[in-house]
Amino acid sequence: MTQNHIVCNCMQVDYLAIRRAMISGARAQDDIQNVTKASTVCGRCKDEIGEILASVCGCKNVSLAEVAGAVKNGADTAEKVGEATGAGTVCGRCKPLVQNVIDIGR
Repeated sequence: MTQNHIVCNCMQVDYLAIRRAMISGARAQDDIQNVTKASTVCGRCKDEIGEILASVCGCKNVSLAEVAGAVKNGADTAEKVGEATGAGTVCGRCKPLVQNVIDIGR
C-alpha cells in the first residue's frame, strides 16, 4: 500500500494526499474528508482510508497506536521512536509523520 495510487476514485484522491493530510495532523476519517474530500461521495474508500490512518511505517509494519504509545512512554525524537518501534529506520519516508505524532502527541 505504500505505492502512490488513487484511493478515492470519486474525488481522485491518492495515497500520498492522505499521507500529507496525516502529516498535517489528520487522524480520523472526518479529518481526511475535511482536508481531501475523500470518502465524501460513495464511501467505498472508507475502509482503505482507515487502514492508511492506522499505519505509520509500511517498511516495518508499525501502527499509529505503536508510535503514539512510544511517544507517551517518553520517545521525544524520531530516532527514539525508531529505536522503540522500528518506524523510520528503513527508508525514512514516514519520519515526517512520526515527527508530527511527537509534535501533537497523537
